Amino acid sequence: MKPELLVFGSKSFNNTFYEIKENLDYSLVFFDFNKPTFNIFSSISGILADDKIFKNKANLNIINKFKKKPIILLQNTNIYDLDNFDNKILLPVSLSELRIKIRNVIAASEFVTNSSLKIKDYFLNKNEKKLTKFDISISLTEREVQLIELLFNEKKSLSKDFILQKIWKYSKDADSHTVETHIYRLRKKISNKFGDDNFILSSNMGYMVWREEIK
Repeated sequence: MKPELLVFGSKSFNNTFYEIKENLDYSLVFFDFNKPTFNIFSSISGILADDKIFKNKANLNIINKFKKKPIILLQNTNIYDLDNFDNKILLPVSLSELRIKIRNVIAASEFVTNSSLKIKDYFLNKNEKKLTKFDISISLTEREVQLIELLFNEKKSLSKDFILQKIWKYSKDADSHTVETHIYRLRKKISNKFGDDNFILSSNMGYMVWREEIK
């Protein structure tokens, strides 16, 4: 099944994309302003937006609901200075160029999404191996990045044996003390830089990273 793009524009704008939809790499969903529904937000990969409709401020409020999705603004002129769009494509444009631009914007967005993780007030950048809070960052080792991601994504306390299996794959030179040592060093690094002693929580069940629902 093709990933979906939301077409967010005027009737003529929608008609144009309806005519070329078979030639795109994505399935298209057309936003109905008369019967607006927002239950499609989680399933779409991005939005193709018509610059003309933003003369109506109410439409800007609607598009703000898509903040986490890449928005590709297609412009008929250069007179609109609309910020907060991932890309702007000046029309007219060839179909092949349009396909390439859409593909590049979506791919770039997916790369950023997959390479970063938001935890409390922190951002974990997996590619740069950095944990950042506001304007302060610390560098992490590959193991530390793996630890944070595993502890956060599992959404429950993890035993030392489970962590050992997932990250060290039962390496001959690793045991439960290896896990304890790495978590101790990571906690100390975070505490020294951010003054946060509760980033990694521990209990009789094991370890986990702080989550909103366990405040």
